[in-house]
Amino acid sequence: MRVAVAGLGFMGSTHIRALQSIPGAELVAVCSRDEKKLGGDLSGVQGNLGGPGERLDFSKVSRYREIRELLDDPNVDAVDLCLPTQMHASAAIEAVQAGKHVLVEKPMALDAASAREMIAAAAKHRRVLMVAQVLRFFPMYEALQKVLARGKSMGEMRSAIFRRRCAAPAWSEWLGDPEQSGGGVFDLLIHDVDMCLHLFGKPEAISATGYEALGSGIDVISATLHYPGQRTAVVTGGWHHPKSYPFLMEYTVVSDGGTVEYSSLDRPPVLYSADGEREALPMEDKDGYRAELEYFLECCRKGVSPELCKPQDSADAVTLTLLMLEARKRNGEKIPCDL
Repeated sequence: MRVAVAGLGFMGSTHIRALQSIPGAELVAVCSRDEKKLGGDLSGVQGNLGGPGERLDFSKVSRYREIRELLDDPNVDAVDLCLPTQMHASAAIEAVQAGKHVLVEKPMALDAASAREMIAAAAKHRRVLMVAQVLRFFPMYEALQKVLARGKSMGEMRSAIFRRRCAAPAWSEWLGDPEQSGGGVFDLLIHDVDMCLHLFGKPEAISATGYEALGSGIDVISATLHYPGQRTAVVTGGWHHPKSYPFLMEYTVVSDGGTVEYSSLDRPPVLYSADGEREALPMEDKDGYRAELEYFLECCRKGVSPELCKPQDSADAVTLTLLMLEARKRNGEKIPCDL
Protein backbone atom coordinates (compact mmCIF):
# COMPACT_ATOMS: atom_id res chain seq x y z
CA MET A 1 0.00 0.00 0.00
CA ARG A 2 1.49 3.32 -1.13
CA VAL A 3 0.98 6.01 1.51
CA ALA A 4 1.48 9.77 1.62
CA VAL A 5 1.76 11.74 4.86
CA ALA A 6 0.48 15.33 4.86
CA GLY A 7 1.78 17.39 7.76
CA LEU A 8 5.23 16.86 9.26
CA GLY A 9 4.71 17.91 12.85
CA PHE A 10 4.77 15.60 15.88
CA MET A 11 2.03 13.26 14.67
CA GLY A 12 3.26 13.24 11.08
CA SER A 13 6.77 12.23 12.15
CA THR A 14 5.33 9.64 14.56
CA HIS A 15 3.23 8.09 11.81
CA ILE A 16 6.16 8.04 9.38
CA ARG A 17 8.30 6.09 11.85
CA ALA A 18 5.45 3.61 12.35
CA LEU A 19 4.84 3.27 8.60
CA GLN A 20 8.49 2.52 7.94
CA SER A 21 8.26 -0.51 10.25
CA ILE A 22 5.22 -2.08 8.54
CA PRO A 23 5.86 -4.73 5.85
CA GLY A 24 3.98 -3.90 2.66
CA ALA A 25 3.58 -0.21 3.54
CA GLU A 26 5.54 2.22 1.39
CA LEU A 27 5.95 5.92 2.12
CA VAL A 28 5.78 7.45 -1.36
CA ALA A 29 5.09 11.13 -0.65
CA VAL A 30 5.11 13.81 2.02
CA CYS A 31 3.53 17.27 2.11
CA SER A 32 4.51 20.36 4.07
CA ARG A 33 4.91 24.09 3.56
CA ASP A 34 7.96 24.03 5.82
CA GLU A 35 11.02 23.70 3.57
CA LYS A 36 13.22 22.48 6.39
CA LYS A 37 10.85 19.64 7.25
CA LEU A 38 10.28 18.85 3.59
CA GLY A 39 14.01 18.32 3.31
CA GLY A 40 13.77 15.67 6.03
CA ASP A 41 15.00 17.74 8.98
CA LEU A 42 12.42 17.02 11.70
CA SER A 43 14.91 17.58 14.52
CA GLY A 44 12.90 20.54 15.82
CA VAL A 45 9.64 18.58 16.10
CA GLN A 46 8.35 18.09 19.65
CA GLY A 47 5.20 16.75 21.30
CA ASN A 48 3.79 15.63 24.63
CA LEU A 49 5.09 12.06 24.23
CA GLY A 50 8.51 10.81 23.24
CA GLY A 51 11.73 12.65 22.57
CA PRO A 52 12.71 15.28 20.00
CA GLY A 53 12.41 14.75 16.27
CA GLU A 54 15.05 13.36 13.95
CA ARG A 55 16.41 13.66 10.43
CA LEU A 56 14.70 11.45 7.84
CA ASP A 57 15.70 10.58 4.31
CA PHE A 58 13.04 11.87 1.91
CA SER A 59 15.27 11.59 -1.16
CA LYS A 60 13.24 8.69 -2.57
CA VAL A 61 9.76 10.09 -1.89
CA SER A 62 7.80 12.78 -3.71
CA ARG A 63 7.70 16.08 -1.82
CA TYR A 64 4.79 18.48 -2.13
CA ARG A 65 4.06 21.90 -0.71
CA GLU A 66 0.31 21.87 -1.36
CA ILE A 67 -2.20 19.13 -0.56
CA ARG A 68 -3.80 19.50 -3.99
CA GLU A 69 -0.53 18.56 -5.69
CA LEU A 70 -0.23 15.47 -3.51
CA LEU A 71 -3.79 14.37 -4.29
CA ASP A 72 -3.07 14.56 -8.03
CA ASP A 73 -0.29 11.98 -7.63
CA PRO A 74 -1.49 8.65 -9.13
CA ASN A 75 1.23 6.84 -7.18
CA VAL A 76 -0.60 7.48 -3.88
CA ASP A 77 -3.18 4.94 -2.66
CA ALA A 78 -3.85 6.37 0.81
CA VAL A 79 -3.28 9.68 2.57
CA ASP A 80 -2.44 10.06 6.24
CA LEU A 81 -3.64 13.55 7.23
CA CYS A 82 -1.66 14.99 10.15
CA LEU A 83 -2.66 18.58 9.49
CA PRO A 84 -4.10 21.24 11.84
CA THR A 85 -7.65 20.26 12.82
CA GLN A 86 -9.29 23.09 10.91
CA MET A 87 -7.96 21.53 7.67
CA HIS A 88 -9.14 17.98 8.33
CA ALA A 89 -12.60 18.15 6.77
CA SER A 90 -11.67 19.90 3.52
CA ALA A 91 -8.50 17.82 2.99
CA ALA A 92 -10.26 14.52 3.72
CA ILE A 93 -13.16 15.30 1.39
CA GLU A 94 -10.78 16.33 -1.42
CA ALA A 95 -8.74 13.17 -0.84
CA VAL A 96 -11.64 10.73 -1.16
CA GLN A 97 -12.88 12.65 -4.20
CA ALA A 98 -9.42 12.08 -5.70
CA GLY A 99 -9.80 8.34 -5.08
CA LYS A 100 -7.55 8.10 -2.00
CA HIS A 101 -8.24 6.22 1.21
CA VAL A 102 -7.90 8.51 4.25
CA LEU A 103 -6.57 8.22 7.77
CA VAL A 104 -7.13 11.54 9.53
CA GLU A 105 -5.72 12.53 12.89
CA LYS A 106 -8.03 13.23 15.79
CA PRO A 107 -10.05 15.33 16.40
CA MET A 108 -11.94 14.37 13.25
CA ALA A 109 -13.15 17.93 12.64
CA LEU A 110 -13.99 21.10 14.54
CA ASP A 111 -17.76 20.56 14.30
CA ALA A 112 -20.27 17.76 13.83
CA ALA A 113 -21.55 18.98 10.45
CA SER A 114 -18.05 18.78 8.94
CA ALA A 115 -17.58 15.28 10.35
CA ARG A 116 -20.84 14.16 8.74
CA GLU A 117 -19.74 15.62 5.40
CA MET A 118 -16.51 13.63 5.60
CA ILE A 119 -18.40 10.39 6.23
CA ALA A 120 -20.84 11.07 3.40
CA ALA A 121 -18.03 11.84 0.94
CA ALA A 122 -16.15 8.64 1.82
CA ALA A 123 -19.31 6.59 1.34
CA LYS A 124 -20.12 8.27 -1.97
CA HIS A 125 -16.66 7.65 -3.40
CA ARG A 126 -16.30 4.20 -1.78
CA ARG A 127 -13.09 5.03 0.02
CA VAL A 128 -11.98 3.96 3.50
CA LEU A 129 -12.14 6.77 6.05
CA MET A 130 -10.74 6.24 9.53
CA VAL A 131 -9.89 8.63 12.35
CA ALA A 132 -6.68 8.02 14.31
CA GLN A 133 -8.26 7.38 17.71
CA VAL A 134 -5.05 5.65 18.72
CA LEU A 135 -6.13 4.99 22.30
CA ARG A 136 -8.17 2.06 21.00
CA PHE A 137 -4.88 0.45 19.91
CA PHE A 138 -2.73 1.27 22.97
CA PRO A 139 -2.00 -1.94 24.95
CA MET A 140 -2.98 -0.46 28.33
CA TYR A 141 -6.40 0.55 26.99
CA GLU A 142 -6.82 -2.72 25.11
CA ALA A 143 -6.28 -4.44 28.48
CA LEU A 144 -9.19 -2.42 29.89
CA GLN A 145 -11.40 -3.24 26.92
CA LYS A 146 -10.68 -6.97 27.27
CA VAL A 147 -11.31 -7.19 31.01
CA LEU A 148 -14.60 -5.27 30.77
CA ALA A 149 -15.67 -7.66 27.98
CA ARG A 150 -15.52 -10.65 30.33
CA GLY A 151 -19.27 -10.38 30.80
CA LYS A 152 -20.99 -11.58 33.95
CA SER A 153 -17.80 -11.75 36.01
CA MET A 154 -17.33 -8.00 35.62
CA GLY A 155 -20.95 -6.90 35.46
CA GLU A 156 -21.96 -3.27 34.92
CA MET A 157 -19.68 -0.27 35.01
CA ARG A 158 -20.68 1.84 38.02
CA SER A 159 -18.10 4.62 38.03
CA ALA A 160 -15.22 5.54 35.75
CA ILE A 161 -12.58 8.25 35.73
CA PHE A 162 -10.38 9.02 32.73
CA ARG A 163 -7.69 11.63 33.25
CA ARG A 164 -5.27 13.15 30.72
CA ARG A 165 -3.16 16.25 31.20
CA CYS A 166 -0.04 17.89 29.83
CA ALA A 167 1.73 21.20 29.46
CA ALA A 168 0.22 23.69 27.06
CA PRO A 169 1.82 23.02 23.64
CA ALA A 170 4.59 25.59 23.41
CA TRP A 171 6.03 23.40 20.63
CA SER A 172 3.21 24.22 18.18
CA GLU A 173 1.59 27.62 17.65
CA TRP A 174 -1.49 26.34 15.81
CA LEU A 175 -2.51 24.10 18.74
CA GLY A 176 -2.76 27.16 20.96
CA ASP A 177 -5.24 28.78 18.56
CA PRO A 178 -8.77 27.47 19.25
CA GLU A 179 -9.84 28.51 15.76
CA GLN A 180 -7.42 25.90 14.39
CA SER A 181 -7.33 23.23 17.13
CA GLY A 182 -10.51 23.68 19.16
CA GLY A 183 -8.44 24.33 22.28
CA GLY A 184 -6.78 22.12 24.88
CA VAL A 185 -9.79 20.22 26.19
CA PHE A 186 -11.07 19.51 22.69
CA ASP A 187 -7.73 18.42 21.25
CA LEU A 188 -6.48 16.41 24.24
CA LEU A 189 -9.47 14.89 26.00
CA ILE A 190 -11.26 13.74 22.86
CA HIS A 191 -9.14 10.60 23.33
CA ASP A 192 -10.93 9.82 26.59
CA VAL A 193 -14.34 10.87 25.33
CA ASP A 194 -13.92 8.40 22.48
CA MET A 195 -12.95 5.67 24.95
CA CYS A 196 -16.05 6.33 27.08
CA LEU A 197 -18.28 6.14 24.01
CA HIS A 198 -16.51 2.98 22.88
CA LEU A 199 -16.79 1.21 26.25
CA PHE A 200 -20.03 2.55 27.73
CA GLY A 201 -22.06 3.97 24.86
CA LYS A 202 -23.80 7.32 24.68
CA PRO A 203 -24.64 9.12 27.94
CA GLU A 204 -28.06 10.59 28.54
CA ALA A 205 -26.79 13.83 30.09
CA ILE A 206 -23.59 15.72 30.83
CA SER A 207 -22.36 18.29 33.35
CA ALA A 208 -19.00 20.03 33.68
CA THR A 209 -16.95 22.65 35.47
CA GLY A 210 -13.53 24.04 34.67
CA TYR A 211 -11.48 27.02 33.58
CA GLU A 212 -10.00 28.41 30.39
CA ALA A 213 -7.20 30.98 30.12
CA LEU A 214 -5.41 30.10 26.90
CA GLY A 215 -3.14 33.12 27.20
CA SER A 216 -1.63 31.48 30.27
CA GLY A 217 -1.74 28.01 28.75
CA ILE A 218 -4.60 26.79 30.96
CA ASP A 219 -7.60 24.90 29.59
CA VAL A 220 -8.99 22.40 32.11
CA ILE A 221 -12.25 20.60 32.71
CA SER A 222 -13.93 18.03 34.91
CA ALA A 223 -16.90 16.61 32.99
CA THR A 224 -19.35 13.96 34.16
CA LEU A 225 -21.13 11.76 31.64
CA HIS A 226 -24.40 10.57 33.19
CA TYR A 227 -25.63 7.10 32.20
CA PRO A 228 -28.87 5.32 33.16
CA GLY A 229 -28.88 3.69 36.60
CA GLN A 230 -26.82 6.43 38.29
CA ARG A 231 -23.69 5.28 36.47
CA THR A 232 -21.13 7.97 35.70
CA ALA A 233 -17.92 8.43 33.76
CA VAL A 234 -15.72 11.43 34.55
CA VAL A 235 -13.38 12.86 31.91
CA THR A 236 -10.95 15.31 33.45
CA GLY A 237 -7.69 17.13 32.75
CA GLY A 238 -6.49 19.37 29.94
CA TRP A 239 -3.64 21.80 29.40
CA HIS A 240 -1.66 23.13 32.35
CA HIS A 241 1.14 25.68 32.43
CA PRO A 242 3.54 25.53 29.47
CA LYS A 243 6.83 23.66 29.06
CA SER A 244 7.56 22.06 32.43
CA TYR A 245 4.28 20.31 33.33
CA PRO A 246 4.56 16.53 32.66
CA PHE A 247 2.26 14.39 30.54
CA LEU A 248 0.01 11.93 32.37
CA MET A 249 -2.81 9.61 31.39
CA GLU A 250 -4.71 7.26 33.68
CA TYR A 251 -8.02 5.55 34.34
CA THR A 252 -10.00 3.99 37.20
CA VAL A 253 -13.08 1.93 36.27
CA VAL A 254 -15.29 0.51 39.02
CA SER A 255 -17.62 -2.33 38.02
CA ASP A 256 -19.67 -4.90 39.92
CA GLY A 257 -16.85 -7.41 39.59
CA GLY A 258 -13.92 -5.21 40.55
CA THR A 259 -11.90 -2.08 39.91
CA VAL A 260 -9.46 -1.67 37.03
CA GLU A 261 -6.76 0.96 37.38
CA TYR A 262 -3.85 2.26 35.32
CA SER A 263 -1.51 5.27 35.34
CA SER A 264 1.29 6.21 32.99
CA LEU A 265 3.26 7.08 36.15
CA ASP A 266 4.68 3.54 36.24
CA ARG A 267 1.45 1.78 37.29
CA PRO A 268 0.49 -0.92 34.73
CA PRO A 269 -3.18 -1.96 34.48
CA VAL A 270 -4.42 -4.06 37.41
CA LEU A 271 -7.77 -5.59 38.27
CA TYR A 272 -8.67 -5.47 41.96
CA SER A 273 -11.51 -7.99 41.93
CA ALA A 274 -14.56 -8.07 44.19
CA ASP A 275 -13.29 -11.26 45.87
CA GLY A 276 -10.15 -9.49 47.06
CA GLU A 277 -7.75 -10.84 44.45
CA ARG A 278 -5.26 -8.69 42.56
CA GLU A 279 -4.66 -9.48 38.86
CA ALA A 280 -2.01 -7.79 36.74
CA LEU A 281 -3.60 -7.49 33.31
CA PRO A 282 -1.54 -8.73 30.37
CA MET A 283 -0.49 -6.17 27.78
CA GLU A 284 0.64 -7.02 24.29
CA ASP A 285 4.13 -5.74 23.54
CA LYS A 286 3.38 -3.48 20.59
CA ASP A 287 3.37 0.11 19.41
CA GLY A 288 -0.15 1.54 19.29
CA TYR A 289 0.61 3.85 16.38
CA ARG A 290 1.93 0.99 14.28
CA ALA A 291 -1.08 -1.18 15.22
CA GLU A 292 -3.46 1.64 14.25
CA LEU A 293 -1.79 2.12 10.87
CA GLU A 294 -1.61 -1.63 10.20
CA TYR A 295 -5.34 -1.92 10.83
CA PHE A 296 -6.14 1.05 8.58
CA LEU A 297 -3.99 -0.31 5.74
CA GLU A 298 -5.57 -3.75 6.05
CA CYS A 299 -9.03 -2.16 5.72
CA CYS A 300 -7.79 -0.33 2.61
CA ARG A 301 -6.45 -3.54 1.05
CA LYS A 302 -9.74 -5.34 1.68
CA GLY A 303 -11.94 -2.33 0.87
CA VAL A 304 -13.88 -2.70 4.12
CA SER A 305 -15.13 -0.25 6.72
CA PRO A 306 -12.94 0.10 9.84
CA GLU A 307 -15.25 -1.63 12.30
CA LEU A 308 -12.73 -1.35 15.16
CA CYS A 309 -12.68 2.43 14.76
CA LYS A 310 -15.80 3.61 12.96
CA PRO A 311 -15.79 7.19 11.64
CA GLN A 312 -19.29 7.69 13.07
CA ASP A 313 -17.87 6.99 16.54
CA SER A 314 -15.27 9.70 15.96
CA ALA A 315 -17.98 12.10 14.80
CA ASP A 316 -19.92 11.36 18.00
CA ALA A 317 -16.75 12.10 20.00
CA VAL A 318 -16.54 15.52 18.35
CA THR A 319 -20.16 16.25 19.22
CA LEU A 320 -19.82 15.08 22.82
CA THR A 321 -16.57 16.97 23.45
CA LEU A 322 -18.11 20.18 22.16
CA LEU A 323 -21.08 19.52 24.42
CA MET A 324 -18.65 19.16 27.33
CA LEU A 325 -17.31 22.62 26.59
CA GLU A 326 -20.85 24.02 26.48
CA ALA A 327 -21.58 22.33 29.82
CA ARG A 328 -18.45 23.93 31.30
CA LYS A 329 -19.86 27.36 30.44
CA ARG A 330 -22.96 26.42 32.47
CA ASN A 331 -20.79 25.63 35.51
CA GLY A 332 -22.18 22.30 36.69
CA GLU A 333 -25.67 22.40 35.20
CA LYS A 334 -26.74 19.00 33.89
CA ILE A 335 -27.75 19.21 30.23
CA PRO A 336 -29.30 16.53 27.99
CA CYS A 337 -26.99 14.66 25.64
CA ASP A 338 -28.57 13.82 22.28
CA LEU A 339 -25.95 12.44 19.91
